[in-house]
Amino acid sequence: MKIFIAGGTGFVGGHLKRELLKHGHDLRLLVHKRSPAGEGGVEQVEGDVTCLESFVHALNDCDAAVNLAGIIREFPSRGATFERLHVQATANMLAAATQAGIRRYLQMSALGTRADAISDYHKTKFRAEELVRSSGLDWTILRPSLIYGPGDAFITMLAGQLRLVPVMPVIGDGRYRLQPIHGDDVAHCFALSLERPETIGRCFNLCGNDRLSFDDLLDTVAAAMGKSAPLKPHLPLGLMKMIVPVLQQVPQFPITMDQLQMLIEENICDGEWKQTFDFEPRDFREGIREYLRP
Repeated sequence: MKIFIAGGTGFVGGHLKRELLKHGHDLRLLVHKRSPAGEGGVEQVEGDVTCLESFVHALNDCDAAVNLAGIIREFPSRGATFERLHVQATANMLAAATQAGIRRYLQMSALGTRADAISDYHKTKFRAEELVRSSGLDWTILRPSLIYGPGDAFITMLAGQLRLVPVMPVIGDGRYRLQPIHGDDVAHCFALSLERPETIGRCFNLCGNDRLSFDDLLDTVAAAMGKSAPLKPHLPLGLMKMIVPVLQQVPQFPITMDQLQMLIEENICDGEWKQTFDFEPRDFREGIREYLRP
């Protein structure tokens, strides 16, 4: 099968590329600029997922399309907004797939996406999902929880801070829970979706087996690095809700109101996805130890 992928050069895209190649597929990646180093089974085409005309013909002769495009934080001055990268990008991918005669379509969304979402991130993810559901294509939507693995953003950021100082400020009570899933497991679900017709027309919440409070997650990251549990001064939630809207204008500030909202909402699921995909996700502690060990 020849598969067109938008967002294939990102963190999740790297995992998915390796997995699909293992399954014997040929890949066509949408990129902003071609890499001089070629790779067997992988073709690169230049274009911009937010500009339909730049890539619409690149889906010709493909058998399936995968949309991984998305951002976790907006930078409007650079044109990186949720509206463009979630909603418009999805509309463009669906239009391009339809024009190319592609029936099979996979969309990466996010755990917590729903009709009554509060965060703009989840609101735009849901609007993108609605476009997919009404497309008439043979679609599958995957909603991963926090994704971890070598080169990830969140766990690696926490580890970097803990290397500098054994103190990690925590917003609120730190009891809100997360259920991280390894990037390899997410990629495996995408690959299996292409092989299992029973996934068509369905949306799957993906999470790992380990359900950790934020405080426990910090201790687990420290242990994987061979360090003692850090000091965790708790910052009042009410105070942070006043401070974050001001400081989030600074690109270097590590959290936005959207991210704060998603954090305190929790990021967990019931694991029902395993009934369809029939495998056990990787253990979080073992998974992070592979790339955080001293």
